[in-house]
Amino acid sequence: MNEKFFALPKEKQQAIINAGYRVFSQTSYKNSPMSEIARAAGISKSLLFHYFHNKKELFLFLWEECAKTTIEFLTKYDCYCQKDLFESMERGMRAKIEIIRLYPDMGNFAIRAFYEKDPEINAAVQESYHRHFNLKADRARLNLDPEQFIPGLDIPMMYREMYWASEGYLWEMVQRGHVDVEQMEKDFTRLMEFWKSIYLRKER
Repeated sequence: MNEKFFALPKEKQQAIINAGYRVFSQTSYKNSPMSEIARAAGISKSLLFHYFHNKKELFLFLWEECAKTTIEFLTKYDCYCQKDLFESMERGMRAKIEIIRLYPDMGNFAIRAFYEKDPEINAAVQESYHRHFNLKADRARLNLDPEQFIPGLDIPMMYREMYWASEGYLWEMVQRGHVDVEQMEKDFTRLMEFWKSIYLRKER
C-alpha cells in the first residue's frame, strides 16, 4: 500500500474504506471492479490504484480493518474475560450485532470475505482469521470453568459442534445475499438457549 493513503484526511480515508466495504459486500471478489469502488468513493480509478497497488491489496487491507474493529468491540464487551461460556458468547453476539448496526457494509463484507472462494484471497483471509482470533479464543477458553458443563462432556467436540452450526448459519445468510440483523440475533439467542439446555449442569 502507498503510504500516501494514510496522509489523506481522515474523511477521505473513510470514504474509500466505506466504498470498498459497500462494493465488496454486494458480490464476489472477482465481480467487484475497482472502478466501481473508485466511483463510490468519489475519486478516479487511477487515484485508487495510486493508493492501493491492486484489488487484492485493498481487499486484504479492508479485512484487516474489520479484524481490528471486531477485536476492539469484543474486548470492549469483556468477551475474553468470562468464566461462563454462554455469558462470553452472549456478549460476543451483542458486540457483533452492534458492529453490524453501526457499520452494516463492514459487517456484510466480513461475512462475505470469510467465505470468499477465490483461492488466493481465501487463503490470506483464513490465515489472518486464525492469527487474530484463534489465539485470543484459546486464551479465553483457559478462563472457562469446566464445572459449568454436564459430567463427561467432550468439551472440544462441543466447541466444534457450535462452530460448525454457526458457520452453517452464516453461510446460509451469505447465500441469501442479505444479512438480517434482527433475525440473526433471534436465531443465535435460540441456538444458545438450546445449547444451554444440552450442555450445562442442570443445577446451574
